[in-house]
Amino acid sequence: MVQQKTYRVVQWATGNVGTRALRTIIEHPRMELAGLYVSSPEKTGKDAGTLAGLAPIGIAATSTLADIVALDADCVVYMRQGTDPDELCALLASGKNIVTTRGDFHHPRSMDPALRARIEQACAAGGTSIYSTGSSPGFITEALAIPLLSLSRRHDCLTIDEYADMSSRDSPYMIFNIMGYGADPGSFDQAKVDYIKTDFAASLSQIADAMNLPIEAFTAIGEMSAARNTVQIAAGTIEKGKVAALRITVTGLRAGKPVLRFRANWYCTTDIEADWSLRESGWRVRVEGDTPLDVNLTYPVAPEDYAAFTPGLTGHRAVNAIPAVCAAAPGIRTTVDLPQIIPLF
Repeated sequence: MVQQKTYRVVQWATGNVGTRALRTIIEHPRMELAGLYVSSPEKTGKDAGTLAGLAPIGIAATSTLADIVALDADCVVYMRQGTDPDELCALLASGKNIVTTRGDFHHPRSMDPALRARIEQACAAGGTSIYSTGSSPGFITEALAIPLLSLSRRHDCLTIDEYADMSSRDSPYMIFNIMGYGADPGSFDQAKVDYIKTDFAASLSQIADAMNLPIEAFTAIGEMSAARNTVQIAAGTIEKGKVAALRITVTGLRAGKPVLRFRANWYCTTDIEADWSLRESGWRVRVEGDTPLDVNLTYPVAPEDYAAFTPGLTGHRAVNAIPAVCAAAPGIRTTVDLPQIIPLF
């Protein structure tokens, strides 16, 4: 019988998704936690198992990059807020592959040339690779899109609608201060639009290039709609006439026509002034061409269980990608050039 490899993995960061990834690594039958990086002083020195909500495992969290670089590990699951190129280059050059939920590496060709060169040089020095993935962008814009498009010989447009019901999120600061629900309707914050555009344009460009239909330009627009009636949500109250739904549309154009489109529909109630045909959380993917398709994905999870469910949507695919990334050729890897991600149970 062929000996099955056990992967030594470092978890980097322990936010909601990072904590789920940490627990998944600890419980994985073919993975061994080699180390844990945290940014919070309150977590530094604590046992990784405890931070994951499990029994102690004898590995203390560190907030020092040098501690992680010195470890013998196959891969780092990098889930910090923001991207630090110095950290990434140090990890890659030390011989550690990286799977990240940061969206910086979906489309190498559109990266800043200087950053791309630094990352590729670090990969060459360490014989390592780096891969960006997650649920959205990632799974829905790449992993699912590829097999759907494989049925076509004429492509007109792929449209991905993402629906997220925020009414059960008991996070008042995020809902009202960051996302802007409950405010007076007005012009959309362009910084939010550009942030979404950057990650999704890169992911969609990866698919467009692979199909030999490279995108010539991307547009991105933000819209908001007000509640028709006062509504009580987990985070508080949204008054009638205040912002209750947001929509951001990123469209890739070729010869002036839409070829690929991602549309985020995020809302606290479906009782809004705009006619956006909102539906339950999940995705709708439509393929227009000579083999049209209309695929709907929803989450059969009670709203009160969303907080425990949603981190896995992003975290699990990253962990499942570790074997493929470790086996890949050095460099910035994408969903197009990696084998299909298959979970090991």
